[in-house]
Amino acid sequence: MEPSETDNPWGFTVVLDPVPAASASKYGDTVLPFSERIPVQTKDPVPDRIGEMRSLYEYENGSFQLKCKNFYRQGVFMQDYEDTAPWTGEFICYFPTYRDLTLRQLRGYFSWRTLIRKREYHPIPTSAAYLYVYELLNGIGAASPEESVIKLAEFEAGYVESGVGDKRMRKNIRRWMLDFAVLHNLSPDFAQRYADPDLLQEDAALMVLQSPENRTDEEVFAALCTLGGEKLSDSPVISGNVAEGKHLFSEIWRTAVFSYHCNGRDLFAACFGKQASYKWYPLANAIYYPRHKSVDRDYVFDECRKYHCRNGIWTVDRYESLNFDQKRFQSFLHAADRMLRHYLKTGRYLREKKEEAWAVPYVDAVIEADAHAKAEAAKPKLTINISSLDRIREDAITTRDSLLTEEERKELEEKAEKVEAVASDTQLPDIPLDMLHLRILRSLLKGEAVDELIRENRLMPSLVADAVNEALFDEIGDTVLSCDDDRLSLIEDYREDLARLMGGFSI
Repeated sequence: MEPSETDNPWGFTVVLDPVPAASASKYGDTVLPFSERIPVQTKDPVPDRIGEMRSLYEYENGSFQLKCKNFYRQGVFMQDYEDTAPWTGEFICYFPTYRDLTLRQLRGYFSWRTLIRKREYHPIPTSAAYLYVYELLNGIGAASPEESVIKLAEFEAGYVESGVGDKRMRKNIRRWMLDFAVLHNLSPDFAQRYADPDLLQEDAALMVLQSPENRTDEEVFAALCTLGGEKLSDSPVISGNVAEGKHLFSEIWRTAVFSYHCNGRDLFAACFGKQASYKWYPLANAIYYPRHKSVDRDYVFDECRKYHCRNGIWTVDRYESLNFDQKRFQSFLHAADRMLRHYLKTGRYLREKKEEAWAVPYVDAVIEADAHAKAEAAKPKLTINISSLDRIREDAITTRDSLLTEEERKELEEKAEKVEAVASDTQLPDIPLDMLHLRILRSLLKGEAVDELIRENRLMPSLVADAVNEALFDEIGDTVLSCDDDRLSLIEDYREDLARLMGGFSI
């Protein structure tokens, strides 16, 4: 085999060596036995409707916008078409349209779609399944925008989530349902029913942690878990006592979010940034043809996500997860979990980290307040049966009078008259006690002994304490005098309150 003398760039000339005449053989024409069994290749007939659909395709600049427009025109034309030819083979294509399918694939798709509309779900390549989703986003096969969303949700449940189709479609479908609802100004309540649950949960958690003061412990703790990871719920602080654990974690966040300030930001802004405005491109990664320019309007999906359209340009106010300072937030949760485990003696203690030192004062404040509240609750409380005091006092007076001589009784009466005379010239405090008990109380406030005064007036110390405590219970709300071994003493915690009540009274 040699190159052609003409140096033809497209190939070579092949010269076969001549065969000697003596060895040459002659062969006649022979019919091959299988030649009659070779089938004649013929093309599948094109259904008239599909042929007409193909003729609607416009060729111009080949832009993506034109591709979307062609899909919409052809989809509207074919929205009622049904077929029975089964789908066969594979099909992989980004942003697929009808033009990307062969005739057999088109017929197979429309046959599959016929069954889908009857809620009969069968597998098909994912790229082909997206055609059905694109149709609903363009209002093809639905009588209203609401029906498009409902049918998308049915398709997600019956085809994607059931395992018949590719579960990776779910993320796009959920995102597109929200985009579609905003574009068509559907009710926020309606849109939230079909939005991505993960997105709703994150938005709700952000709103709770931003303003935790009016939220329950359950809501605050759930928000901490949503944004910080479910690992927090596995802490022994929670497993030891669920209600107490959730309360302490929630109180630590409430305390920190209002006390922490750094570079003009509170703790929420330091961890999750601020709500900002971003350009929004609805249905940008789908085959969608907008038939009308969006009018100027505002759409509040929730407090964390607000959409605005001006001159056909969309923006959205939201929190950007890329701006979340997860390191700071995790340090806060780790410090709280570590210190609460030690405080509650749960075991399984955590190692202290240097980067969480900033969070320690807020955890300490909550632990100190909780420990003080528990100590106060553990103090024994004196329960006074108010209704029985009058009876006890009357019995004591009767007993005292029966033991007095006539001379002693006369002496007491004279002293009572003197006390009443002093009282008439003295501004008495607004306390329901007689002059003698007020004098005893005044002496105790001055730090003076009252034993002699009580003996002179034939009083019983325990009954004096009961009378004073009863008279001051509504004002103080607790016992102000104690009686141990027949000796009266003032409860120091209420000394200032008593001094205020006794102001202007002197004997």
